[in-house]
Amino acid sequence: MQELLDLLATVLPRVANIALFIAFGVALANLLVGFGAVRAIARLSRPLTRPANLPEEVGTAILTTTASTTAGYGMLAEFRESGALDDRATLVAVTINTFFGFAQHVFTFYAPVLIPILGLEVGLLYVGTRAAVALAITATGVLAGALLLDGDNVDRAATPAVEADGGRAAEGQSAGAVVRDAVESGLAKTRDILPRLLVIYTAVAFLTSRYDVARVAGAGAADPLAGTVGLPAAAVPVVAVFTLDTTNGALVLSPLVEEGVFTPRTAVATMLVGGIVSFTVSTFKRSIPFQYGIWGADFGSKVIVVNTALKVAWIAVALVVLLYVPF
Repeated sequence: MQELLDLLATVLPRVANIALFIAFGVALANLLVGFGAVRAIARLSRPLTRPANLPEEVGTAILTTTASTTAGYGMLAEFRESGALDDRATLVAVTINTFFGFAQHVFTFYAPVLIPILGLEVGLLYVGTRAAVALAITATGVLAGALLLDGDNVDRAATPAVEADGGRAAEGQSAGAVVRDAVESGLAKTRDILPRLLVIYTAVAFLTSRYDVARVAGAGAADPLAGTVGLPAAAVPVVAVFTLDTTNGALVLSPLVEEGVFTPRTAVATMLVGGIVSFTVSTFKRSIPFQYGIWGADFGSKVIVVNTALKVAWIAVALVVLLYVPF
């Protein structure tokens, strides 16, 4: 009984937090539509949505990701379920989201926590490299949209309607009714997703409480991967710690940089390798429950595969540049 209570204590706050942001994201999308504001916001994202052959309104979800990844994904899920985007177009939109999701973490984690630990030179080089990787993934999404999407992949008529005169409020619907409809839509979406979130997060929490996935992944992958890249021997324990916890990995790495064991470049490369290894852990503990909860297992698996493949590919490019290209 105590084990079950401990499990629920872990799962319920996390699920409640995700459900809250999904409800917020869907309600916000409908509020913006209802008051006609989505057009103004969507104009800011035209440089991304227009070349990617996506409806302007999708830009609202992309920009929302900067404030909340969950809310942004919730809005994209609404577009997909309405038929405005098919699976291919949704994958393109999710890929374009990457840089904006990263930007959120600059202010909440990288700037206030990681850079002070690593020092200005190493910290800025690491954050700059991660930003370049995220931007490259977003650019890949725009290019994929330009090459792979056409009118068959999007249904602009199914995109939540925003009339030229300013939305439903301008059509005569009262502000209170617009707000009520938006809230009801957010709650309905949350009720639809909540059972999946509960089941998947509970299953994952149970398995991770029985098996130390992080330690197995770190121990099994850190040594050969670091050796293949050509990093110092000291990189192996750093990668292993980084796999368990990013902050602790930075704390272990920082004095080794000061002692000259790592140069700024090899230090950043070591953290990037740790990021690749940690995908095993984060995919199982976070990505699968989150993506399956929002999209379902079939499309959620596609999102995970695309996200992971692009991250690994562009981090590999960043490693080559850091270790072998003089600058």
